[in-house]
Amino acid sequence: MRVAFVGLGIMGRPMAANLIKAGHEVSVWNRSPGKEVEGARLASTPAEAAQGAEVVWICVSDTAAVEQVLFGPNGIEQSLADGMIIADSSTISPAATRRFAERVGKKGVQYVDSPVTGSKVGAEAGTLLFIVGGEEQAIEKLKPLYAAMGKKIFRMGETGKGQSAKVAMNLQIAMIYEGFAEGLTLAAKLGVDPGTLIPLIHASMVKSGVVEYKSPFVLQRDFTANFPLRLMRKDIGLALEAAKEARVKLPGIETVEEIYEVAMEDGHGDLDFAATLMLLEKWAGVEVKTQAA
Repeated sequence: MRVAFVGLGIMGRPMAANLIKAGHEVSVWNRSPGKEVEGARLASTPAEAAQGAEVVWICVSDTAAVEQVLFGPNGIEQSLADGMIIADSSTISPAATRRFAERVGKKGVQYVDSPVTGSKVGAEAGTLLFIVGGEEQAIEKLKPLYAAMGKKIFRMGETGKGQSAKVAMNLQIAMIYEGFAEGLTLAAKLGVDPGTLIPLIHASMVKSGVVEYKSPFVLQRDFTANFPLRLMRKDIGLALEAAKEARVKLPGIETVEEIYEVAMEDGHGDLDFAATLMLLEKWAGVEVKTQAA
């Protein structure tokens, strides 16, 4: 299949590479120069990347970035043709997704929101989960591409519902991790070795996928970005924005948002979102680390 892949960041670059490994013809574009994918044709603009493509796949940082690559100067819109499909694996506003879909739909283009979960490791291994919103016919056409990049797709409903589900998912991830980080901080302050506490957590009802994934990094104090804190902060904002539109009160995530704002001010934005632990440590005057034997 002829695919244009727009956005070669932490997630996008390995996703595009997996499409090539699966035998698809891929053209790529990235806002920052210098990023290439072996076997792909490098385009100078989003419009050039999309020229002649059957599917345009987008994976950029936020709502404004998606709008820019779609409709800005030299944007994808210039190369749209009847029968094309746009799949967006960015995490953006559900309301904006519906607007974008309506606009490209006037040119006979179907729009499938396809945000992912699985982090950098899943993108590299081709084991992502796709959270999808769109027409079943379009999703069926995309299945070979989903299979190249992930292990499962979940259709949540019509266009926009994939983004709605993803925002709700990331809200939970942020809150689950925050509970874990606060528990570790309190335990460390009380003299409990996190190397002893974490196996207990894994053996109890506190166990979760978030804790399982993040705890080895925390114990090694490795806050290299798998999912940058600044992007989780963005997704928390999307959840609160959607909640406001729907007249839903979310007091827990409102509090967590404040922690992210201070963590950003402390310069942790480009670290993994697990680095909110560092802020809690600072406030508590303690460091979460395994005690020497």
